[in-house]
Amino acid sequence: MARNKSLEMGELTDAYYYILLSLIKPKHGYLIMKSVEEMSEGAFSIGPASLYTSIKKLLDAEFIKLTQESEQKKVYVVTDNGIESLKNEIKRKSKMIKIAEKIFNDEEML
Repeated sequence: MARNKSLEMGELTDAYYYILLSLIKPKHGYLIMKSVEEMSEGAFSIGPASLYTSIKKLLDAEFIKLTQESEQKKVYVVTDNGIESLKNEIKRKSKMIKIAEKIFNDEEML
């Protein structure tokens, strides 16, 4: 799935997912990158170019909003739409995991 279509289809890329999750509390760009790396225990990281492209798309989709701006940094926070999208993504991925677990458990029975 093309990344630019994922938001329209109601699905989050890993980058969108982690960015939204990190913005439950307001943060600026550098802190978002650090939070993503910490919460994923180093399994996922996002660079500045990808981060700011994703931020623009999340702003356009109204999943995040700018809360503070100075010459040095912009601070963002997740919106109610963003939280709803996160909850839907968690349900979607949980369903995917249950399907995979059932298939693997059925295979072990053979």
